[in-house]
Amino acid sequence: MVSQQAALLKPETLIEEFKKNGVTHIVTIPDSETNYLYELMKEQAWLEVVPASREGETFAIALGLIVGGKVPVCLIQNTGMMESGDSIRGMALDSGFPLVMLIGYRGWNRHGVITDSAARYTEPFLNAMGINYYLVEQDEDAPRISVAFEEARKNNRPVAVLVGDEYHGFNR
Repeated sequence: MVSQQAALLKPETLIEEFKKNGVTHIVTIPDSETNYLYELMKEQAWLEVVPASREGETFAIALGLIVGGKVPVCLIQNTGMMESGDSIRGMALDSGFPLVMLIGYRGWNRHGVITDSAARYTEPFLNAMGINYYLVEQDEDAPRISVAFEEARKNNRPVAVLVGDEYHGFNR
């Protein structure tokens, strides 16, 4: 039996995936749910953390970074993603650039009992926008992040990675 701690998606695993895929910038909104991940990202000499005040801003910032030859990731929560629909449309989809969005899947439950409407609407929102996505909830799922990067680069489109453990391993 795997222990609960071993089953979590560890921040160190995300950092490894970012480095493997040449990520240069994380555009995010710092919050208490991801404090350990945030601090760990700031410790990486090769990685720049760019704070934003709203999720919708992360897409415009990412577009500017991509135009400048950088490789950003937007790190946001599903509620902010839904609020950012027009920014996603205008800055990510219509502009046709490869972007990986790492999205905290607030309210998602691997046992299928969804009581939070944020989780209930996340996948239909992504489907309506035509954005493919991959669910990552444990360290063993981390290679899906590289798959998302490959797909984003191949199709010049945003791809989402839904973090299904809701960052439980990221708060220490």
